[in-house]
Amino acid sequence: MQKKIALKKSGFTLIELMIVVAIIGILTSIAYPSYQESVAKSRRSDATGALLVFANAMERHFTVNNTYEGAAGTDGTPTNTGSPRPGVFAHQQSPLDGGTALYNLKINAANGTTYTLYAERTGAQSNDGCGTLTYTNTGVKGVTSNSSGYTADSCW
Repeated sequence: MQKKIALKKSGFTLIELMIVVAIIGILTSIAYPSYQESVAKSRRSDATGALLVFANAMERHFTVNNTYEGAAGTDGTPTNTGSPRPGVFAHQQSPLDGGTALYNLKINAANGTTYTLYAERTGAQSNDGCGTLTYTNTGVKGVTSNSSGYTADSCW
């Protein structure tokens, strides 16, 4: 009499594998937008910090020259041409430590007594709903070119 030996098959069926792939797809579709928003928020935070450093440089410039004029080049970019001058901000982009620019820093409407600083999104940050971040000499924080639902309070 011969004995039949039953072989136990191990492994996954195609259905089980497809269920796992579907679950991973669902989790990814939920997590990825949150991740993207978190990265954009981190980059925005870096730009707001750069604007505040920029504002401090503008105040130093005002202290030395008794005017905000002369801190920007003709195109509104910060300048330090010529001999080094106190209060002139040398950085033209955020992040300040170099690398790929995510925001371009600009001075707009700088005159003897007022200024408005801009952090214009660029590169990988171009799709950020907060648009361009602004900061004035009176400390007013704002946004322009923003998508609906994005306010100065939520972006700063």
